[in-house]
Amino acid sequence: MPERDAALLEGAVREAGVIARKFAAGSAKRWSKTDGSPVTEADLAIDRLLNERLCGARPDYGWLSEETEDDPARLAAKRVFVVDPIDGTLAFVKGKPHFTICAAVVEDGLPIAAAVYNPLTEECFVAAKGSGTRLNGTPAHVNNRDTLDGCRMLASKATLQSTCWGGQPWPPMTVETPNSIAYRIALVACGAFDAAITLSATHDWDLAAADLIVTEAGGMISSLDGKPLRYNQTAPVQPAVVAAGPALHAVLLSRASRTGKT
Repeated sequence: MPERDAALLEGAVREAGVIARKFAAGSAKRWSKTDGSPVTEADLAIDRLLNERLCGARPDYGWLSEETEDDPARLAAKRVFVVDPIDGTLAFVKGKPHFTICAAVVEDGLPIAAAVYNPLTEECFVAAKGSGTRLNGTPAHVNNRDTLDGCRMLASKATLQSTCWGGQPWPPMTVETPNSIAYRIALVACGAFDAAITLSATHDWDLAAADLIVTEAGGMISSLDGKPLRYNQTAPVQPAVVAAGPALHAVLLSRASRTGKT
């Protein structure tokens, strides 16, 4: 079943990519939601398409999406689609290739199938539980780096300057911050970067697909205190997140734990 669900997700996000590319030059109408975050007509169009394709194929699955009013019925479903029509909307409206379309199937709180698609770079990351991760059909794997010196890090300046690291200076690193957190984690999964960190609270739709993609690629993802992430809970919000290969993941958690503020 995870393999069939992964194939369904891949087909749906690739189809949704056609809509994203149509509006990616900045032509989409844009407004702000009540929390101040941006949304566009492309977000809503993609949300509708994904709902039609996914729930149409699996009507017994629940549904959780950034752009759909939350339905508590999802909590009683055995499996749930967790979707972000556009993760990285700010990059999308600026025409930057740093946004993704994300879809996952979550079962008993854990993702079992996932797809993260960047329609501008044509990178499609797909994973099924127990079957590994593929990037455009080719197996993807995390790096085996075990030191921070010289690593390629995906994190904001504010994240790296946080007091949770105890004020220790960071060694020389290559640091970038594409808008989509799912894309950052997927880039760790394929070895393009070594680690991704965010200290901001994020939602299930930002992380569920990327979670499986990095773990099936041999990586680890957790909260800053090392706890695994669980999805489709009453409040679909996740704490600070660290994703990396196993050795570097341990180094980062150890660095945080020395402060006693994890």
